[in-house]
Amino acid sequence: MRAAVLTQFGAPLTVREVPDPEAGGGEVVVEVLAAGVAPYAAEVFSGERNYPLVPPVVPGIGGVGRIVHVGPDATRLRVGDLVWCDSTVRSRDDALTPDITLQGWSSRGEGGARLARYLHDGSFAELMRVPTENVFPLPAAAGDDPARWAALTVHVIPYGGLLAGGLAAGETLLVSGATGNLGSSAVAVALAMGAGRVVAPGRNKAALDLLADRFGPRLRPVPLTGDEATDRTAMSTAADGPIDMVIDLLPPSAPSSAARTAAMTVREYGRVVLMGGVGMLGGHDLALPYPWIMRNSITVRGQWMYPRSANVGIIRLLASGTLDLAPEKVRSFGLNAVNDAVTYAASHGGPFDRTALIPSAR
Repeated sequence: MRAAVLTQFGAPLTVREVPDPEAGGGEVVVEVLAAGVAPYAAEVFSGERNYPLVPPVVPGIGGVGRIVHVGPDATRLRVGDLVWCDSTVRSRDDALTPDITLQGWSSRGEGGARLARYLHDGSFAELMRVPTENVFPLPAAAGDDPARWAALTVHVIPYGGLLAGGLAAGETLLVSGATGNLGSSAVAVALAMGAGRVVAPGRNKAALDLLADRFGPRLRPVPLTGDEATDRTAMSTAADGPIDMVIDLLPPSAPSSAARTAAMTVREYGRVVLMGGVGMLGGHDLALPYPWIMRNSITVRGQWMYPRSANVGIIRLLASGTLDLAPEKVRSFGLNAVNDAVTYAASHGGPFDRTALIPSAR
């Protein structure tokens, strides 16, 4: 099969022939129809993000595909099924605290690294080997536009964070980092889940205007100034009532003060979910005040990725049309143009701007 291979950090991806993957027990082989290209992929491949990938490796985080081989333990899946392949792989030998790897992308700890050595390659290839439990059936409509449905890679992440925070219909949510790729997804997913209103702070006026135009009065944009007191007041005022939950999806380049300002708008007994990259490149700690957390009975939770069940939920939201993919802008590239896709994605990381790789396209 043909695949895009990262031979070393800092080098362009190389498209070449590699052996077809073979499935063992508890695995399936999928023909990759479309895979999302993350806006920060160039930072991963350059080594800037210091992800624990071990070249040579076929990168790629999940994808839409069609099953070509099913292992003996599968009872529902069939060859030819259209499926979503979730990249978040968990070890099977510890139900309480499983090790995790993001297949073809990243991992956590030595256990995650061991998983990554076995499930080494991701979705930037014509075929991919995937654990059986990481494959989820898709509606037939997804086969008409798999590149658009590859946005599952984005939407399932904030969906997992909103589930972790227990977002309920009618509640007010504040999305810290709302103008980014993941943050804007959180806005759309939260409203699809029934949020009463979503407060969207940001510095990018064009992105805020886009969100306001798409979602109407349930979306409350807040232009940020960088002054903590001023911005906190503006966010609270825009909510027009208590903020029940805050989800932070700011990138590693954002200062911790921006995350803190947003978090401290939450009401008494409110919830704060941290899913972004603040602090990953160094800088100050988040430094939420102990008395504020304690006296206001605030729940602060970290959430890396999402539970398996989130895949089913997000697919249902998309299949029902409650979460609408139609307004999203999608640019597709063939496998030979994979480096062009990475470059394009880096400059198109705003709200609902997607880049997809189509491995079968020449």
